[in-house]
Amino acid sequence: MRKTIIAGNWKMNANKGSVKSLIGGILSGMDGVNSEVLVCVPFPYMSQVESLIEGSNLKLGAQNINIHSSGAFTGEVSADMIKDFGAKHVIVGHSERRSLYGETSSVVAEKTKAALDSGLTPLLCVGESLEHREAGKTEAVVEEQMNAVIELLGIDSFHNIIVAYEPVWAIGTGETASPEQAQEMHAFIRGLVEATYGKTLANNVSILYGGSVKPANAQEIFSKEDVDGGLIGGASLNATDFTGIITAF
Repeated sequence: MRKTIIAGNWKMNANKGSVKSLIGGILSGMDGVNSEVLVCVPFPYMSQVESLIEGSNLKLGAQNINIHSSGAFTGEVSADMIKDFGAKHVIVGHSERRSLYGETSSVVAEKTKAALDSGLTPLLCVGESLEHREAGKTEAVVEEQMNAVIELLGIDSFHNIIVAYEPVWAIGTGETASPEQAQEMHAFIRGLVEATYGKTLANNVSILYGGSVKPANAQEIFSKEDVDGGLIGGASLNATDFTGIITAF
């Protein structure tokens, strides 16, 4: 049975005071939650969050990773550094990394490999821009992003990868893919895995939806057969909103 997973992505937001109150609010709203819940926080706050969540079911993740284990890479962070703070997950291939920092699908595949080689679970982000969708290229774009990882690591690697489908046009815009659009793309992604490896692996890959999920729409989105949770951006910065989402399953 697939895991249901809710991952908060704080992006470049937080300060020491807000971290303490936000984590406290999230922890207080997790009673009875059966899903796996994690927060992917800015690097400077990983130590603080590690301390605040000790002994709880809330997990810690990072937002980026370098493909190298160490060396002269100023400003970069390695897998082992991430693991030093007890983190188990890392986001790779987020649309903001692809669009703002020029990360190609091959670079994302290498980052996925670095995460897996170190024992971290990558949250592999895939998704199309508005231009791609309007041009009818949604499936082709997502397939290319998935295939870059499959070609480097093999389809078997998806035993240890969480996929996050994020329609770029719905991130931080207030726009949201309809539950039907989300289901259609999640089924397509699962089908890519199934076509290469079969139903057993495909049915065990958790595929999250990311794109302006809120408490008001979470339950309807999460009710779809192939939607196994969410990668939550803005709403993860508000404890009430985030706990409203994690209790939607």
